[in-house]
Formats: sequence, C-alpha cells, structure tokens
Amino acid sequence: MTEIRAIVSDFGGVLTSPMIGSFLRIQEAWDLPLEALGRAMQTVTERDGANPLFELECGRLAEAEFLAKLGDALRDELGRDVPMHAFTEEMWRALQPNHAVFDLFCTLRDEGYRMALLTNNVREWESRWRSMFPIDEVFEVVVDSAFVGMRKPDPRIYELTVGRVGLPAEQCLFIDDMEINVTAAQDVGMAAVHFRENEQAIADIHAALGRDAA
Repeated sequence: MTEIRAIVSDFGGVLTSPMIGSFLRIQEAWDLPLEALGRAMQTVTERDGANPLFELECGRLAEAEFLAKLGDALRDELGRDVPMHAFTEEMWRALQPNHAVFDLFCTLRDEGYRMALLTNNVREWESRWRSMFPIDEVFEVVVDSAFVGMRKPDPRIYELTVGRVGLPAEQCLFIDDMEINVTAAQDVGMAAVHFRENEQAIADIHAALGRDAA
C-alpha cells in the first residue's frame, strides 16, 4: 500500500456546510423552482455555447455578467424578475464553516502531512471563503479554478495540483463532496474519499491514512 503524504481537499461542501443548503435557501426565499433554475441555465448554455457556471468557475465570466445572464433567462422562464443582485449574499449567508474537518486538517498538518486545497470557485468570492479559516496557515498549496482557467473534474487541474505539491498522485489523498470529482481524482491515480457527512468522511480519511480514528 502506497503511503499517503499529502491531503488535497475541496472547500465548499467539505470545509463548509453542504452547498445544497444555500441553493435551497434561495429557492425558498424567492419561490424559485429548481427545475426553473435548471432550464434557465440550459437556456444560457444553448444561447452562448458554453455553460455559464463553468465559465464563471474558470474565470472567463465575471460574477455580475453571470448573474445578469441567469436573471434574464429566469425572467423569461418565470415571467417575473428574480433579485439576482442578492444571490451571492443569500448563498453565503447559509454557508457555515465545518470546524470538525478543519480541525482534523490542522492536526494532520501538525503531524507532517502536506496540505493542499483544490476548489472550483469564483474569482469575486475569494475574500469570502478565505475569511472563513486561516487558509494559508494550513494549506501550503491553494489551487482555485477561477485563477487557473480549469475546473474539476478536468484531469489537468488535479495534475496541476499534485505538481505544485511536488508528490506523485498516488501519495495524495483527495477529499470532495461531489462523486464525479472523486472519480476523476482516482482516474489520475490519487487516493480519494467521497465526503458525505463528517463522521463517515473523518473515519474514511483515517482509514486511508492507515490509522485508527481518534
């Protein structure tokens, strides 16, 4: 069994409460059916020839432009205006830091594991998520999709991350709440844990490191 020497973690949904909670908050507050949001996203994708969320997370689309495009499509879909100017505030208001996992990562760092963060994110949100934890005190490598122009599950972003860590992929343990991202990490040779909830994920991390859970 290959020894794991580095931890590579996602941010949203691992170091925060589940992202779905934020979207549910918005749907309830604005009476916004999930299927309507999906259709609006598809409308923009078909019109522009690219998924606007993917373009946003790769830094090729500004947040304001993304919200304007989605707002226009939702107006056509619902026949009314949706307050997209409040989208970001509403979403982040629902997100809570996951201290249990962050504390584990602090312990692993202190034990000598290399620590990296690999996040699909938005350029304009950097100050928000970095303010939730002392990121640079724990993670020596931070790869943000919005600043490198690619996003999970593109294999290139995993290869970029392990290259910056400076270890072979098989010596890196990847943690993410999206199964498609976990599978992609495994495809490039990384060990991986699919985060579903704290107790399960923490136990799986310990198991992957060949140790008993505390």
